[in-house]
Amino acid sequence: MANKDSVKGTLLVALVLCIVCSVVVATAAVVLKPRQEANVQLDMKRNVLMAAGLITDPKASKAQVESAFSSVKKRYVDLATGKFTDQKPAGGSGRKAAKIPDASKKLNPDDDIAKIIREENISEVYLVEKDGKLDKIVLPVRGYGLWSTLYGFLALDSDLNTVAGLGFYDQKETPGLGGEVDNPLWKAKWPGKKVFGDNGSVAIDLVKGGVNPNSPKAVHQVDALSGATLTSNGVNNLLHFWLGQQGFGPFLKNLKAGEA
Repeated sequence: MANKDSVKGTLLVALVLCIVCSVVVATAAVVLKPRQEANVQLDMKRNVLMAAGLITDPKASKAQVESAFSSVKKRYVDLATGKFTDQKPAGGSGRKAAKIPDASKKLNPDDDIAKIIREENISEVYLVEKDGKLDKIVLPVRGYGLWSTLYGFLALDSDLNTVAGLGFYDQKETPGLGGEVDNPLWKAKWPGKKVFGDNGSVAIDLVKGGVNPNSPKAVHQVDALSGATLTSNGVNNLLHFWLGQQGFGPFLKNLKAGEA
């Protein structure tokens, strides 16, 4: 009878255990993948809806999310032409496409105020329709803060100038400081603000020390995050990038003119 305490016996037991564990883990990964992907899509829809103000509960049920999202249409935009395209971004989203050399471009450092390094060629946008007409548009935005890249959605009303909402769903800024980008009280300061000036340039700005309500610029200004200058600068920069010539600026102009 073989000695179970021998080196050979120990290695055999370890090998069998490794094989069994590998099979269990691989099976679980395959079985759970569709559910994980569905949860990712559901979370994306929830964040789009929250930015647009169509739901307010971050724990809204699947049924509530799907019902509210029925008025949302996902479209794709060629950022170079500023027009709609039937081509989808590689990887399924602009965020993923930006990591694929053939589906993105490396930005000139002077243009890369958001510090994203690479920008996708095709990006998704979300059109919220009401009575067959555009009610809001939701744009994916991202940019570097203090410690991390902030990923979020900016929603604009049908005039393509008035902020309907702003929310970040993925960020690793300092809790209590830059992490306050997730604070509902701060996010509530955004709706109603105008992102473009009379000359069409990006005018939205975060103001350190608070907005002076008597200032003619107040309509374009939001209070910066207290004690989080670099995160506030990051939010400011990413908005100027994605609303500008390098981002969705040309698309918004085309859409407003009915030429997208």
